[in-house]
Amino acid sequence: MRTLETLCGGEWVTTGEWIDVHDPADVRAPIARIPALGAKDVTRAYDHAERGFARWKRTSPFERSRILTEAAALIRARLDEIAADVSAENGKTLAEARGETGKAADFLDYYAGLARQGYGTLLHDARPDTRTHTQREPIGVILVISPWNDPLITPARKLAPLLAAGNAAVFKPATDTPLSGLHFARALHEAGLPDGVLNVVTGRTAEIEGALLDDPRIAGITFTGSNSVGNRIRRRLADRNVRFQGELGGKNASAVLADADLPAAAKAVTAAAFGQAGQRCTATSRVVVERPVYEEFTRLLVAEVEALTTGPGSDPATTLCPLSSPRQRDVVLADLARAVEQGATVLTGGSADSEGQRAHGCYVQPTVLTDVTPESAIWREEVFGPVLAVRAVDDFAAAVEAVNDSAFGLAAAVFTRDLGRAYRFVDEAECGQVAVNTTTTGWDVHLPFGGFRDSGTAYKEQGEEVLRFSTRVKTVAVHFGG
Repeated sequence: MRTLETLCGGEWVTTGEWIDVHDPADVRAPIARIPALGAKDVTRAYDHAERGFARWKRTSPFERSRILTEAAALIRARLDEIAADVSAENGKTLAEARGETGKAADFLDYYAGLARQGYGTLLHDARPDTRTHTQREPIGVILVISPWNDPLITPARKLAPLLAAGNAAVFKPATDTPLSGLHFARALHEAGLPDGVLNVVTGRTAEIEGALLDDPRIAGITFTGSNSVGNRIRRRLADRNVRFQGELGGKNASAVLADADLPAAAKAVTAAAFGQAGQRCTATSRVVVERPVYEEFTRLLVAEVEALTTGPGSDPATTLCPLSSPRQRDVVLADLARAVEQGATVLTGGSADSEGQRAHGCYVQPTVLTDVTPESAIWREEVFGPVLAVRAVDDFAAAVEAVNDSAFGLAAAVFTRDLGRAYRFVDEAECGQVAVNTTTTGWDVHLPFGGFRDSGTAYKEQGEEVLRFSTRVKTVAVHFGG
């Protein structure tokens, strides 16, 4: 078993207290251990970040760009090693882990390029001989709280833009999946990131939550995770001038219209629903199908799902990985049991999978449910697992209504050959991300990302939109007359 250190103040440190990391494909023995930092260690991380920010905000944008570019190159050079750890600690397939590792490098490259550009606008001024412009400046020390489901790409999505803009960070990776974030931090450290600009706090959240959230030097918090935790953070910040960027829950729906290419739609919905065992914030978990093609689409969908190969992420043949922890497996199984109690019919799957090599892992069969009502919990509440609920609707208007009948509003998709109905769906879907004839998942680094309603806050991630969160606007007027 490996013993890892964490990065604070430009040094790799330990504490003498440890947290074990397990492979969800076989949880019997830990694969690594990481330091369990305490509240005083967190305060020291903020001390380092405060000093790091004072230096980093004055560092040339071209030097920032160079460091991010070099870190991207280091990640690509170590792609196989990093992907193996992503798969081992999270459970996802090697193919998914390799894709995540490459995309993390893409985030660094994209924001390295953006760092070289000026952030601002030239404005007209009514006063004679006066030139006015805006400029964007970093806001300070930002707390980054990352989830377990995408343990490398989410830190990359958050850290790359805030570092490119000149901010410093205290980064809390998920306790279950810290190895990926430490790989990301190591690449930046070795690329020459100044001491204290990035500090990684590994520890048990319950023991360090106060120190993490209450430090007066926090200028912003970016969080990806559950609504319950996100709302708790938001309430904690209610009387403080701290920005909050939250990417929270989702109950993403795809609408399959009667004129759709049904085999293509079935393949896309299966990929969106069961990739990473459904543990994506943008995973499709609801499908509404126009009634004339409901039986045919459902038959094609079940055939696609039953063709998935369940197994450990390290096996190249695996197309459906385990869930990320015993806790998550048990939550999903409880959701399935409640769905059946409320009248749902299981078309395929529906239970734990403990056959053969899967006996000691966190496996749930890929599941398709029908006979669900709009009031049932499985239709309304987020289920972070390989579970898909399907309903028939009478027409296009009913499909849009069903998609929008949710407290969430992250992602939606429509499958149709009718361009007019496609654009009507785009206009009427109450979601931050809308796809036509493709998956609800898979939004690239330069595309603004974030949801409506209970799925998130007003601050988007990715693209240039993220700068609204990580920078502040200063307006400057220069009089050059006599």
